[in-house]
Amino acid sequence: MATATIPGYRMGDPTLPEPALDETAMADLRAALLLSDDDLVALRDAAAIVDARVDELLDVWYGFVGSHPFLLESFATPDGPNADYLARVRARFGQWVRDTLSADFGPAWVAYQEEVGRRHAAGKNATDGVVGAPEVVPFRYVVALVYPIYATIRPFLASGARDEAHLEAMHQAWLKAVLLNVAIWSGAYVRDDWR
Repeated sequence: MATATIPGYRMGDPTLPEPALDETAMADLRAALLLSDDDLVALRDAAAIVDARVDELLDVWYGFVGSHPFLLESFATPDGPNADYLARVRARFGQWVRDTLSADFGPAWVAYQEEVGRRHAAGKNATDGVVGAPEVVPFRYVVALVYPIYATIRPFLASGARDEAHLEAMHQAWLKAVLLNVAIWSGAYVRDDWR
C-alpha cells in the first residue's frame, strides 16, 4: 500500500510540531531499552519477513481487539463500532508496523510517533472526523496491548527465521521497538515536565 493513499498518514510531514524528544533524549531512551545496532539489524530482517504478511498480522490483532468489547469501545459511537474509522486506523496501523521495522528513530520518525500519541489522547477523533467515539484511548490499554502485539508476531517471524537464535533476536528487537513507541506516545498523556 502506498503511503500517499493512507488517510491521515503524516510521516515526514514538515508541518508536524518539532519533536519534544531531541536526539539526546532518544539516545537515552534507546539506551534504557537496550535497543542496540544489532536490534536494528534484527528489525530489518523482521521487516523482510513480515512486510508481505502485514494484513494477516492485522487480522490477528483486529480479531483480538474485536473480541474484547472494552477495547473495541475506543472505535465505537453510540451506533456501535464505526467501520470506516476502523478501516482508516487499520491502514495506518499496518504502516506503523512497517515504519517501526524500518525506523531510523530520527526526528521525522519521532515527530510522527508523537503525533500518533496525540491521536490516542487529546486529538483522538480529529484525524478521521469521527463524532461520538470516546475522546481518549485509555492509557492502561495502550500499555497492556504491548504484550499481545509482541506475542502474536512471533509465528510470523518464525516463518522466515534462520534458526531459534535469529527468531529470538527479531522478537526481542520488536518488543524493544514497540516499547519505544509506547514510551513516546506516553508524552501525550503526561505533563510536559514529566516526560
